[in-house]
Amino acid sequence: MAGGLRSVAGLLLLLNFCMYAIVLGIGSWAMNRAIDHGFIIGPGLNLPAHFSPISFPMGNAATGFFVIFAMIAGVVGIAAAISGLNHLRRWDGGSLSAAATAATISWTLTCLAMGFGCKEIELNTRNARLKTMEAFMIILSATQLLYIAAIHGAASMSRI
Repeated sequence: MAGGLRSVAGLLLLLNFCMYAIVLGIGSWAMNRAIDHGFIIGPGLNLPAHFSPISFPMGNAATGFFVIFAMIAGVVGIAAAISGLNHLRRWDGGSLSAAATAATISWTLTCLAMGFGCKEIELNTRNARLKTMEAFMIILSATQLLYIAAIHGAASMSRI
């Protein structure tokens, strides 16, 4: 049974790695667009009263927070996948703690980004790329949790 959970964990790890890479790609596009087409003020002019450095030229008021936290979750998720790959290679208790800790931190950041994504969905003004990123974050919050359960389940099975 633990061997089956090991293959499930490997499949989830590969899926999560690819999805986090896609989230980073879309997030990088959104960040680049915000920097290139954001609010530009000339010399000698004052900032508007309600200026926010997190405002993005696309989406709505939650877009800036969503993109920033999704990118942080993506970077940490890829790092967790690298740690998880080491755990899959070794598959012992020493590597489990590092993989489980990294995966749990990644999952919590993913859930935080998913919360901003849900707020962005509620506010309803966004483009197709942001909708794709929101969907990926929602799916990643579930698959990352399943990955954590798989590596912990396999560890508890091997102790029996």
